[in-house]
Amino acid sequence: MAKPIRVLVVDDSALVRQILTEILDAASGIEVVGAAQDPYIAREKIKALNPDVLTLDVEMPRMDGLTFLRNLMRLRPMPVVMVSSLTARGAEVTLQALELGAVDVVRKPDLDLTRGLQEYAGELIDKIRMAAGARVRTLTTPPDPPPRLSVDAVIPQRSVQSFRTTDRIIAIGASTGGTEAIKEVLLRLPPDTPGVVIAQHIPPGFSAAFAERMNRQTGLVVKEAADGDRVMAGHAYIAPGDRHLLLARDGARYVCRLSSGEPVNRHRPSVDVLFRSVAQSAGANASAAILTGMGADGAQGLKELRDLGVHTVAQDEATSVVWGMPGEAVKRGGAVEILPVQEIAAALLRGVTGR
Repeated sequence: MAKPIRVLVVDDSALVRQILTEILDAASGIEVVGAAQDPYIAREKIKALNPDVLTLDVEMPRMDGLTFLRNLMRLRPMPVVMVSSLTARGAEVTLQALELGAVDVVRKPDLDLTRGLQEYAGELIDKIRMAAGARVRTLTTPPDPPPRLSVDAVIPQRSVQSFRTTDRIIAIGASTGGTEAIKEVLLRLPPDTPGVVIAQHIPPGFSAAFAERMNRQTGLVVKEAADGDRVMAGHAYIAPGDRHLLLARDGARYVCRLSSGEPVNRHRPSVDVLFRSVAQSAGANASAAILTGMGADGAQGLKELRDLGVHTVAQDEATSVVWGMPGEAVKRGGAVEILPVQEIAAALLRGVTGR
């Protein structure tokens, strides 16, 4: 018999520790080997118990979850699933945790904690199982990059009210590990990039914080998509958590449409929904990439796009946290290219602009 996945639960709430332990112990192939109420106790239990996966709260006494995770991924990297409350602070710290190497996040319900976490049991169990096989890397501190000065240093940029209609589209889908993979792609896209539409599997409430973070860190204007948003060059639109994002035509323009339709492949937003809408509204005037993620969402949509002549890209296994979604897309023949994440932006641009 296969060895069970050994889990250490870290949370300052005794009730949450108890509920998470009960949920995971009841799941086949998972064993909770211990629990800790703060990072100092967790550190000793990691040494003693050698767990396979850690669940980690964001805000805890004595040491916050972010500091603990940074030290852990630098000294003893291991799969971590964040269990985070939905607050402005919690969402921002959780995104920082994903940047530091946490594999995924499960939202901690704000009200009726016992009932709420029980409803999340299936999602939590799936993510623990996925995390056990995820690739984690030792956190290194990169050197400070040289300042990148632009014309803004001499002539401040002013807002421009009129934009040329965008007739090309870039579509991106991702799940587990996708927040960092998406950042890697967006960082390499120039400010005049055709409009970008993105479906990332992310809990409701975290998508706005993720969009704000990408807006600060990349050279594009990034926002959480709103129904009716005109898709413009130099802009990226991220699907809100719990809403499907679709690309639609409004005359000669592309616009964002949001849908509360049924989850597809158990996801809302769904990458397949986004990709199919791009196929129907933009056809061969698009390029598309499927990035790291668990499951198969997006594989069918990428194949539909390739069949229309769209330049399609799948992230390679070596740079994916989980090679589920891109691997399935490759298996179905949906990818024209299979590339490391650092090369995907250039491929997407070649697909829509030829440069």
